[in-house]
Amino acid sequence: MTMASVLPTVRGLAGVALVASGVALVPAPASAAAQHRLADTYANYAELAAHETEGTDYRRVQRFPQGAKVAHIAIHGGSIEAGTSQLADYSAQASDAAFYAFEGIKSTGNGTLHITASRFDEPRALTLLSRVDRTVSWHGYSDSTEASTYVGGRDTALVERVTAGLRAAGFTVAREIPDGLDGSSPDNIANKNRRGKGLQLEISSAQRKRFFADGDLTRSSIENPANRTKAFYAYTAVVNKALNG
Repeated sequence: MTMASVLPTVRGLAGVALVASGVALVPAPASAAAQHRLADTYANYAELAAHETEGTDYRRVQRFPQGAKVAHIAIHGGSIEAGTSQLADYSAQASDAAFYAFEGIKSTGNGTLHITASRFDEPRALTLLSRVDRTVSWHGYSDSTEASTYVGGRDTALVERVTAGLRAAGFTVAREIPDGLDGSSPDNIANKNRRGKGLQLEISSAQRKRFFADGDLTRSSIENPANRTKAFYAYTAVVNKALNG
């Protein structure tokens, strides 16, 4: 989730403490919540589609292999939250899962295409998710200093496995999740599958830069598979292993 105004509070996953890999995720003091939120230009997909041109400003991409029960999605893909489309796409390909991305493809100003996850109602995405049992929703947030991930969502068992797996692989998972980034709302697109619960990964820009050669998150860089680093493959492997756990 790209960010722009100050978040006043933080909370633990779903508002409660969660033990993951032996460490409790607990609410943080207000002073630790210096995060930024993007104010959406559009309230929903219909409003966006009325003002933006598909194929010029944005595109929708999807695949649904026969029998798929898992979906990897990037609703802020392309140049909205750079790298998330590629992470979701590769993870889906590697596990024969379904894939969906809403991608910003403007030369500049892709932040205007951001619709927050609890109001993202693009029909193709909702239809695809209604056919699967598990969802991984890939997001990015702006932090160029700390390479970290907020692991959230209503699928708490999967949250625990992914958290433990990422830490074991040497990735940093935050112990405190800012308010609004925990993926706990039933309205969140991550939780729109058949089970009503999914996983949301909010990955800092510093961490996403480590997934691509020279830390280059430009569109030409991230769309070239040759620029993916060992960290890219290690991270996605952890997530897919947890889904099979």
